[in-house]
Amino acid sequence: MSQRLVMSFRNTAGRTVTMSMDDPRTDVTAAEVTTVMDTIIAKNIFTSSGGDLVTKERAAVIETTENEMYNAD
Repeated sequence: MSQRLVMSFRNTAGRTVTMSMDDPRTDVTAAEVTTVMDTIIAKNIFTSSGGDLVTKERAAVIETTENEMYNAD
């Protein structure tokens, strides 16, 4: 099973911009993620083709489980 932290923002054009990080700490808190997202917006760390990131939209840890059905090796 793998995990990914997905953070979504809204840019100045009103479009959603999503960034993700593989294998976040297992004990990461909502407060920590919110602080990071606020910092990304306040310091203009990232921009997009639709302009600067202006608001937080969503954050989630996504877990993916792989069930191999066939392997030719």
